[in-house]
Amino acid sequence: MAGNDDRTLLLAGLDEAFDRKSWHGTNLRGSLRALTAAQAAWRPAPGRHSAWELALHCAYWKYGARRRLTGEKRGGFPLKGSNFFPLPATPDQAAWKQAMRLLADQHAALRATVASLPAKTLRTPAARRLIRGIAAHDLYHAGQIQLLKRLQSATPPPETP
Repeated sequence: MAGNDDRTLLLAGLDEAFDRKSWHGTNLRGSLRALTAAQAAWRPAPGRHSAWELALHCAYWKYGARRRLTGEKRGGFPLKGSNFFPLPATPDQAAWKQAMRLLADQHAALRATVASLPAKTLRTPAARRLIRGIAAHDLYHAGQIQLLKRLQSATPPPETP
């Protein structure tokens, strides 16, 4: 039975994976905090994802989870496409801040949805699995971003002519 305690636990899991202190270390927002646009756009090799792309990917799947929980039709995500999105033509600091705002907004919208779900919906295994899964998704990509940051700091700068 899904009561307030269940809802509280699910919300805590979402928040700890995204931006609240927890036992596991760096959460998604923490992994992105203090990155410059250039650092966020860096990729370890051609065809590999950057931290920026991972941030947008996480924003998209927060939207997707919310849409699945509410039955909302597709088409409400602010960027065209799905899953992974290209970097903007000018990946500058303003565009990076906009990407971070999009991620925070999508988290807030998902959180608000979970907070207001009818208890009947929250009791379903599919809803619980989806909510726990999106938290795990944030943590998975937080770990990837932490690894990207370490790889980037270990990569020697290109030689200048």
